[in-house]
Amino acid sequence: MPRARVLIRPKEGILDPQGQAVERALPALGFEGVANVHVGRLVELDVEDASRVPEMCERLLANPLIEDYEVVSIESHDQDAGLDAPRR
Repeated sequence: MPRARVLIRPKEGILDPQGQAVERALPALGFEGVANVHVGRLVELDVEDASRVPEMCERLLANPLIEDYEVVSIESHDQDAGLDAPRR
């Protein structure tokens, strides 16, 4: 079954308080030269019909009034077996 990855982020011009908080915190931690931070979310789904992912986004996964979404990949679930473990 294919796995779809969807990146959801605030639309241009929409207030992003999480992004602003991260942008303010990074210099305090010694990370200078960072601007325009936006925080979004990644949704992963195993789907039988990948062509329906945009409809899922429009109807449930994203709020089309304030968020943009992008289907960043649709791949075979077997390909994920070679990925590195999450960093902590």
